Amino acid sequence: MYVGLKMLRDFVKVTPQTLVKDAQKMLDTSTLWMLLVVNESGKLVGYVRKEDISAAMPSLMTSLEKHELNYLMSKLTVEKIYRTDIKTVSPETEIEGAADMMYEMNLAGLAVVDAQGELIGYINRNVMLDVLAEEMGYREGGSRLTLEVEDRSGVLYEVAGVIANMKLSIISTGTFFYNGRRIVVVRIDTDDPSAVAAALQDRGYKLVSPDDFKGEWT
Repeated sequence: MYVGLKMLRDFVKVTPQTLVKDAQKMLDTSTLWMLLVVNESGKLVGYVRKEDISAAMPSLMTSLEKHELNYLMSKLTVEKIYRTDIKTVSPETEIEGAADMMYEMNLAGLAVVDAQGELIGYINRNVMLDVLAEEMGYREGGSRLTLEVEDRSGVLYEVAGVIANMKLSIISTGTFFYNGRRIVVVRIDTDDPSAVAAALQDRGYKLVSPDDFKGEWT
């Protein structure tokens, strides 16, 4: 999956002249984690986060009277608080690469730009969560089997072969490491996975459930 296939195309943007109080309303009424800032010609110049807006408010909490404070807030613009260290990706970027970048750098989102550096889209944490649910096949139903397997080549091929021999379709697969253990998650197109589970166990595969991990969170 590529960023260009999942990026938001129609999203709220602000300019340096946008009032902070208006930017706050936009963030409160949208599912965005930050707002991209563009200049008069539409060129990307930075971003502003909820945290930046919140931080701007206390800085004005001096001995001013309420009406004076309200007046200042009515004049404060995004230009005073937006950040310019904006991180961008291209639409060709692998979605997992963008997700890793957001995780490593603790980013609320990424601007998507074309080869000329023009802003064409935006991805945020909501997009990444949507991709996770989709890639794991959660919305397609079926049943989920979780196996602890040897960390060796050919494991997925073997598991897929067992399922294929039973004339069932695989909706999605995923592999994870946890404390040195290789975990394979398979979602199959059936409401009753018991026969598949039995076939995999007959071939020496270890099926695991939440009960096998309770000691990790209790």
